[in-house]
Amino acid sequence: MIGAVTTSAGATRTAARHARPPRPVRDAELAGGTSSAILRAVAGGAATDRAALARRLGLAPSTVTVKVGELIAAGVLVEAGAASATGGRPARVLRLTPDGGCILAAELGRHHARIGLLDMSGSLVRSSDLALDVAAGPEPVLEELVRAWTELRGAIPASAVRAVGVALPGPVSSRSGAVDSPAAMPGWHRFPVGAHLSQELGLPAVVENDANAMALGECTALGAAQGEDDDAAGPPSGAPANLLFVKAGSSVGCGLVLDGRLYRGATALAGDLAHVVVGATGDAPCNCGNRGCLDTVVGGSYILADLRSRGIDAHEPMDIARLVGDGDAVATTRVRAAGRLLGQTLSAVVNFVNPDAVVLGGLISTLEPFVAAVRSQLYENCHPLATRDLRIARSVAGADAGVLGVGQLALRQALTSL
Repeated sequence: MIGAVTTSAGATRTAARHARPPRPVRDAELAGGTSSAILRAVAGGAATDRAALARRLGLAPSTVTVKVGELIAAGVLVEAGAASATGGRPARVLRLTPDGGCILAAELGRHHARIGLLDMSGSLVRSSDLALDVAAGPEPVLEELVRAWTELRGAIPASAVRAVGVALPGPVSSRSGAVDSPAAMPGWHRFPVGAHLSQELGLPAVVENDANAMALGECTALGAAQGEDDDAAGPPSGAPANLLFVKAGSSVGCGLVLDGRLYRGATALAGDLAHVVVGATGDAPCNCGNRGCLDTVVGGSYILADLRSRGIDAHEPMDIARLVGDGDAVATTRVRAAGRLLGQTLSAVVNFVNPDAVVLGGLISTLEPFVAAVRSQLYENCHPLATRDLRIARSVAGADAGVLGVGQLALRQALTSL
């Protein structure tokens, strides 16, 4: 009887093991993270041989050997020469292969795009701006984007491109590569941007929300600026583990990095500050169909419309910066009011999330009256413990934050595909 019971229990345990759900597929943001960290360390000169990589990244030597072997086989790394050694067999020196490949990235706004070319360490090689109108629809806009990428590549052959990444100003499913219900992108709803680009270019394509991409790009830039060790499976450890990146451009948005990982939410809507209804905005209609959204006061397109209604010549986002820089009283007052309302709204988020840093990006965030108003409201309205060690600053990555962030995602997708 005892044997029968034991057999039955063993069978039950076996059945339970087989009944367990499969492990979820790792997100493209994390997959290939060890390879990405190795490439960053080698490119930056922080570690140029296998033993140094193991020490630098806190990895087992066997793991480093396997990953370095994969990267050499893929033509991304080359091992040659010899490092100086005090004794024993000298270490072989690792370097990026000069023609090992590149990544193309773009961050689209409503009326412009920032495009960039990154090397296989994730470093930005070159970037440029492109005028376009997302309201023209996905196919013509993406066609124009591909042409611009071709020009940016220059003499680099198409075969050297390993992957592409695009950041879009709307809720994006990072898995399907489609925008879902964007407020100011007619014709883009559920258009398969990632699949379209993959089919057009024959490459892996990553699509992400612009504020999320900027948050990741800022983490990358902060980690590089501080020169600290890189995390093998996430953003550089020199970056804050908990960061709110607030984009204030034509529209307002927020990307959240929590415990070193990008937080997207259940339906990729996390951080969508633009359509939070705020009583102080009054009853102004928003392009989302609702009234009283934060965007109607803070969004650059609404600021421009407000200035024009007051007889001020303002048609481009740069006109706002020009007017504030010239000391125009109406424009400065309007921008300061936008900063105050954003700061008041962010206060609840800062108290709730308790981040290490609030980083302000986008064109409006380059204006000192706006930044000062946001900062003053956070200090005034947040709990003292929430702001005691809080860093509130402009973006270090600046205009390249979006391409840096989505470029990192595309790089990791490329490394996973090798």
